Amino acid sequence: MESLRPGDLPEIGGYRLLARLGEGGMGEVFLARTPSGRPLALKTVHRELSLEPDFAERFAREIRTNDRVRSPWTVSVVDFSPPGVLPQWLATEYVAAPSLGDWVRGYGPLPEPAVWCLARELSAALVSVRAVGVVHRDIKPANVLLGPERPFLIDFGIARAVRDPRHTQTGAVIGTPGFLAPEQATGAVAQAPADVFSLGAVLVYAATGRSPFLRGGEELSLPALLYRIVHDEPELDGVPRSLLALLGECLAKDPAARPTAEEVRARLGAAAEGDWGAAVPQALVAEAGRRQTELRGLLSASHPPAGAPAGGGTAPVPPPPPFAPVPPGGDTGTGARSGARRRLVIGAAAGAAALAAAVTLGIVLSKGGGDRHGGGSAASPPPSASSPAASSSSSSSASTAGSSAAGALPQAWVGTWSGVGPGTPNADGITRAKTGEFTVTVTLNAGTAGEIVGKQVSTVKEVRSGRNLGCTEALKLQQIKGSTVVFAAVTSHPTDREASFDCPQGNLYVLTMESADRLTLESEGAQSAGAPAALARKP
Repeated sequence: MESLRPGDLPEIGGYRLLARLGEGGMGEVFLARTPSGRPLALKTVHRELSLEPDFAERFAREIRTNDRVRSPWTVSVVDFSPPGVLPQWLATEYVAAPSLGDWVRGYGPLPEPAVWCLARELSAALVSVRAVGVVHRDIKPANVLLGPERPFLIDFGIARAVRDPRHTQTGAVIGTPGFLAPEQATGAVAQAPADVFSLGAVLVYAATGRSPFLRGGEELSLPALLYRIVHDEPELDGVPRSLLALLGECLAKDPAARPTAEEVRARLGAAAEGDWGAAVPQALVAEAGRRQTELRGLLSASHPPAGAPAGGGTAPVPPPPPFAPVPPGGDTGTGARSGARRRLVIGAAAGAAALAAAVTLGIVLSKGGGDRHGGGSAASPPPSASSPAASSSSSSSASTAGSSAAGALPQAWVGTWSGVGPGTPNADGITRAKTGEFTVTVTLNAGTAGEIVGKQVSTVKEVRSGRNLGCTEALKLQQIKGSTVVFAAVTSHPTDREASFDCPQGNLYVLTMESADRLTLESEGAQSAGAPAALARKP
């Protein structure tokens, strides 16, 4: 992490930039924060990439692919730039931990117990990727973060958005030399077995400090390295004997000869809770702690003064609550992470002659207060305390909301809830739509986890054209934890059926019951400006 440079923007997309995290082939990476104090990794796209034909479409498609992968070992996409905005950017959850590449370069290979545990955890991550039909295509040491409670696999699909030969030039190589599969080295569009090959290569690196196609201290030209990957056998000296056979099979030249991710996980066995923390070097735990302390300092120093507009939006945002640090591991669970509560797009990208670009409006339905970040499962959101101003009936209601049988929506939630926000009447009408009141209505029925239990309808009109830019979604009950309930949007379409824009798909809603008649929600970033502050029960 390094300080911002003189020419760096103070904020991007309504997110304040705090520090530089690095840069690469796609662009620059910054540490950013939301108005409520949640840390993000914000990645900008090089201008020349943004100007390539069809890049914006590829970029948005791969972000949607990324966001389908929700597990304790992955980080969520939180927000991204509307079409036509430069620089294009992508914001994800931030994990304050070194990458495997950084760690091995600084401290050397991991000890055998940690390599074994890393193998178990990453194979489980790969199984979760395959469960939603996604292929990563760029598994490498830089894309494995060594969190204190578990490792994380990051950057799904982003390299493919930049370098997909189906959309750029024939024969382009997708992936990182030294860790990509032979079929990738020859320019083919890689499928699931390519991820297994890259997993094997990454585990060899973790155990030996080098790619399986390089000898210690050796440097090769790209053509020579690709030739080795396609034709030569891997160098496995230094790999723990207990992993030799499995990693050798993962590195088979023929994709059909490699085990599947599920087979790899079955042969390694499941990692038990706490295994990772016990297996990794104590120096790694200490480094993660140091980064957490540094992060808390940056977030604390960056809070705007009370009453000042946060996030750079034109609509005023209440001053954020104090940041409550939580270790990046979070809670384990299925579905999406509990790590950082996710912003949810409710409005839609809308194209109009009056606008230079389509604009997305959104809100996060969640309890205000300290946010988690890094791993965990969004299906297990952090518990929220009642507001200090809540009455005794509010406390009683929250208690009732959490006392229902597991998996069944409590009766206290059934009904219709609605709220009205100011919209964005002062927006420029170019990078953000100029809109009037922003109405959100959520209707909930009785049901159990996995069932569709209601819908949400948003209505927000563009001032100039009068068009409704809202979206309507069917809501599936995902999970219940105390007074917080998670809903997943299983369908999404414009509230105005005659509208010609596409609504975002797969949103996740995290609502908290503050009292018998009030659900709280929180805005995050410039694209959520103007949303209602809460939903009230309608009679």
